[in-house]
Amino acid sequence: MKALQLTRPSTNAPPELKTADLPIPQLKPGYALVQVHHASIQPSDRLNAQGGFPDTTFPRIIGRDYSGTVIDIMNDNVDSKSWIGKHVYGTSGLNLGFNMDGTHAQYCLIPENALVEKPSQLSSIQAATVGVLFTTAMICLQRAQVKADDVILVLGSSGAVGSTAVQMAKAMGCKKVLTAARRGNPKPDVSLGADASIEETISTLTDGKGVDVVIDTVGDLTLMATLVEQLAPQGRYTWITAPRGDASKDLAFDVFKAYRKEISLVGCNSVARTIEQTAEYLRSMNGWIEEGLLKAQNEAQFEVVKIEDAIISGYGKPSQKAVIEMS
Repeated sequence: MKALQLTRPSTNAPPELKTADLPIPQLKPGYALVQVHHASIQPSDRLNAQGGFPDTTFPRIIGRDYSGTVIDIMNDNVDSKSWIGKHVYGTSGLNLGFNMDGTHAQYCLIPENALVEKPSQLSSIQAATVGVLFTTAMICLQRAQVKADDVILVLGSSGAVGSTAVQMAKAMGCKKVLTAARRGNPKPDVSLGADASIEETISTLTDGKGVDVVIDTVGDLTLMATLVEQLAPQGRYTWITAPRGDASKDLAFDVFKAYRKEISLVGCNSVARTIEQTAEYLRSMNGWIEEGLLKAQNEAQFEVVKIEDAIISGYGKPSQKAVIEMS
C-alpha cells in the first residue's frame, strides 16, 4: 500500500515525510482493517510532520481524520463481523498518527471499539474532515459544562472549530450564542456590534452580567486578557490554541477578581484523548448530523489530492484545506 511515512534519522535531525510503499497492516485481535478512502490534512498533521509533537515515535505513518470501509476484523463475534463492509469515519486522539500508524495510508488498523458508522448525510470527503473539528468543539463545550441558559461567546466563529461550536451550542439548546469572528482584533464583527468595543457590546447584550462561557479558537493573548474580564460570576473560559514560536505565552489577569468571581480557565486538547474517547464523541453527535443540526463544511472548500501528490500539493501548501484521496 502507499502511505505517508514520517522518519527521523536522529534526534538532532528534523523529521522527513516521504511517500512509501509498505505492507498492508496485519490484523490483530480487537482491531479492524479499514480501507481508507479519504483523509484530511489537519493543522496538527502538518505540525506533527515538522516534529511538533514530542511523543511521536518513528518511523510513523501520520494522519488523524479519515473515512473508509471496514475490510476485515479479528473477532469471531457475530456482531463484530457485521462491521465488515460498513462505511466508517473517525479521528485519532493521542495514539493514531503519533505512536500508532495513522490514516494517511490506503489501509489502517482501527480498534473495534473505536469504529463509528458514517452518517449518510456526510459524503466520504466531508466525513474525513470533521473528526478533529467536531471532537475539539465538543471537548470545549463539555469542559465548560455548558447549560441551556448560559450566554456563550465563540471567538473565531468563522473558523472551522468555532463555527462547529456555534452549531453544537445551539443543538444543545443554548438560546444566546454570541459570535466574534475577527482573528487577533479586540473588536468583534457585526454580530457583536461593529462600532462599539467588545467590552461595551458584551455589557449591552448581557445587561451588564457578562458571558457565562467563552470558547476561544483564536489564541490571541490580548483578546484573551480582555475577555477574561468579561466573564460573569462562575464564568468559564476554554481555549484550544496559543501563540507559537518566540511569541509571548504569558497571560496576566487580576487574580483577585478571578477568585472573587469564581471563574475557571480550561485548556482543551483533543490530542489528550484516546481514540476510543474520540469515537464516543462522534457517536454522540451522529444524531445531530442526521437531524441536520450539525453540518460539515462543503466539500468544495477542500482541495482533493492523490496520495502520490499529497506531500507537495497538500502538506506543502499550509494555507490550503486539503483532503487526500487514497484510490
